[in-house]
Amino acid sequence: MHGATTHPSPLTELAWTLQGRLDEIVTAVADLVVREIPFYRGTTVGPRALREGLRGSVLFVLDHLPRPAAEPYDISMPVATGRVRALQGAPLADVLRVYRLTFAFVWEQLLAHSQDSGPAALQALLGAASRIWALADAYSTALTDSYRQAAAERMVEADRRRSALLAALLDGPGADEEAIWEIARLLGFPPQGRFVIVVAETVSPGRSPLPGLEHRLRALDVGTAWRAGSGNEIGVLSLPAHCDERTVLAELEAACTARVGISPLYHRLDRTRRCLRYAQAALECLPPGRGAVRQLDDSPLTDLVLADPEGTRRVVGRVLGGLLGLPETERATLLATARAWVRAHGSAAGAAKDLYCHPNTVRYRMRRLQEHLRGPLEDPLVAGELAIALEAVAVLPGLLTGHPR
Repeated sequence: MHGATTHPSPLTELAWTLQGRLDEIVTAVADLVVREIPFYRGTTVGPRALREGLRGSVLFVLDHLPRPAAEPYDISMPVATGRVRALQGAPLADVLRVYRLTFAFVWEQLLAHSQDSGPAALQALLGAASRIWALADAYSTALTDSYRQAAAERMVEADRRRSALLAALLDGPGADEEAIWEIARLLGFPPQGRFVIVVAETVSPGRSPLPGLEHRLRALDVGTAWRAGSGNEIGVLSLPAHCDERTVLAELEAACTARVGISPLYHRLDRTRRCLRYAQAALECLPPGRGAVRQLDDSPLTDLVLADPEGTRRVVGRVLGGLLGLPETERATLLATARAWVRAHGSAAGAAKDLYCHPNTVRYRMRRLQEHLRGPLEDPLVAGELAIALEAVAVLPGLLTGHPR
């Protein structure tokens, strides 16, 4: 007695038929993808790589379609495709659209062949429709998860690379012009442009002192490179020509949850290390415990103060140290009056307008202040010493504490 012959199921025959036309189907889908999705007209994913990916997608459907519904899927192919496309920088939306076009095309081919093969084949295919959509869902999920994981790894690696490049600007010895050009190229910055350094205090581990800032800056086309340090985050911002510096400062103020120091605007990337001192000093001058932003001016006096804080402390102590014995409120009033008087070029009337008081009040306070200086304010040398000391204290307020005479 001869054994019964086992005939393939209608779904198996449909899968075999389309596998016999695999090259034709892949070519048709590749043409459709290139026509419909601009990204795939470029050189990132070449024709051969695109066809290999499409071939795997088509075979994923045809291989799994005839199998029992309870059999697990082999998702190695969509996992590999998702990872490769993420590392190539392909937009996820475009990658998913390729998959949707492929599955739709394969479904149309299966439907057409089942109709040509007779009612049994068509009935079998329609009965397996839920299986096909489950395949599509499994493929999509595996592809998306793999893409996002690889994209996250790529982002972490890019952040590490950018952090290392930033460290070369901030910590290393002065780089030569060729090295600066290469660092700028890798960061996506111009070697000459418009830059500021931001130093933001990290109050709580794992909590950004500037939440949401990256999104705000991207909207302004501001390039960024960041490095997390001990107790702070340091960033270099590259401002496009059309971006107003005040707009960037406003975004920093809106985002900050801790103290933030900002350097003056500078134009050469090789000045980054020098300008870092400005941003650090600006942060240290802010009162602790609340979010605030401060930017120092780029002036010759600021350079001197930052270059030799101890020497400046001694100078300020000799000029203003006599005020330390006064009550804090009186001392603050005299210093505020002196700043207004200097800004008004020695005019009591001009200072009074700034302070909203009578000119005689300004004259009285300046006479009180003069008692603690090294001579009369009519002496240009004494007036000059006062102006320098006031500017130094404006840069580093801590200079007026504990000075030697």
